[in-house]
Amino acid sequence: MQDFSKLGVSEPLQHALKKNGISQPTPIQVEAIPHILAGKDLMAQAQTGTGKTISFILPILEKINVEQEYIQSLIVAPTRELAIQITNEFQKYKSDLINVLAVYGGQDVERQLKRLAGTVHIVVGTPGRILDHLRRETIQLQNVSMLVLDEADQMLHIGFINEVEDIIKETSFERQTMLFSATLTDQVKSLAKKYMRLPVSIKVADEYKTLEEIEQLVYETTDRQKQASLCKILDEHRPFLAVIFCRTKRRADKLYDDLKGLGYNCDVLHGDLSQPKREKVMERFRKAEIQYLIATDVASRGLDVEGVTHVFNYDVPEDVDSYIHRIGRTGRAGSKGLAITFVAPKDFQQLKLIEKEIGMTLERREKLDHVSMRDNSKEEGRPRRNSTSTKASSSGSRSHSKGDHSSRRGGRTASKSVSSGLGRKNERAGRRSNNR
Repeated sequence: MQDFSKLGVSEPLQHALKKNGISQPTPIQVEAIPHILAGKDLMAQAQTGTGKTISFILPILEKINVEQEYIQSLIVAPTRELAIQITNEFQKYKSDLINVLAVYGGQDVERQLKRLAGTVHIVVGTPGRILDHLRRETIQLQNVSMLVLDEADQMLHIGFINEVEDIIKETSFERQTMLFSATLTDQVKSLAKKYMRLPVSIKVADEYKTLEEIEQLVYETTDRQKQASLCKILDEHRPFLAVIFCRTKRRADKLYDDLKGLGYNCDVLHGDLSQPKREKVMERFRKAEIQYLIATDVASRGLDVEGVTHVFNYDVPEDVDSYIHRIGRTGRAGSKGLAITFVAPKDFQQLKLIEKEIGMTLERREKLDHVSMRDNSKEEGRPRRNSTSTKASSSGSRSHSKGDHSSRRGGRTASKSVSSGLGRKNERAGRRSNNR
């Protein structure tokens, strides 16, 4: 088995890795690190959660010259959340002599300007804010020798192609370019051909291999009954942590208001929230203080939280890439996960297109016996959940006996071994988190 020393990683960085609980490289790290250290352009196809961030962070840190007081590396990410996540990873492993700065919308611009006026070796940012600094002439990229385009397919998918190209043109022609993408679309390939020099191409496993680690179910419903279906499954499965995806910000807000009103421990994440609010929501979700995160696709880019047991597609994704990204929030680090997609009659054609792309026919489940969650709580004599409870209300929400489960009208035990296994495993995890 490979280790980091054989990949060319220095002892100080190996020590930092061990300090953070990492002793063995992942396949993407084994493939990518030697090529990046050798100065080659790299085009890597890998999903989020494969360790791809560390695969470019380590070589960049190895190659930074602290005596040169200018920006040497630029990492471009599609969202603020991903930029923050990458910056946090740099902070874990860098030496005190290396300065890293995150630039993204919603921050105090004056604070960014003060930092940029000093010594910054690495900048991590979103396309819009990087361009804003370029127009202000408060950031200089002509000496950038290492450029990373992370989640390139998503950047182009949400319309950042012109911004990305404008940024690339401001960097040195002699730069080393690294492109990481979950899928290699024609647009991504065209970008690579235009701006990369003889890139080494690597692909970690199969594009859809991660899907095999996730149990995927489809529940047929209607738009009117969708919320009741979701609530019924939440009560049956009692997820430890779950992400619920909606198509639009308006639908996410509506679902949040409704679930909150029913007493579910939830919060919402979308692009209209202020940056401090978004960061607070993400921090609470990582700490399991929020049990259900209701999110839109764009806002959740880069969302990487351990312990997510369930993903719900409240609205069917608009394409296969979005489907893969969404359900990839669960089933991480070798653990099992469960993804449930609610399909109304108008969504059947879109579902068939997704199934064709992934080469799978998703298992259908019978229509649910829709019971009002408010009436259901009264019927069972169950108190409503305390929506202000912390640590995902995990111990309280799983304290019902088997008799309580079987007494549900139209209720049944969790599907397959995945749900029951996750319930037992995460009940223990929930008790541990409540005892901290």
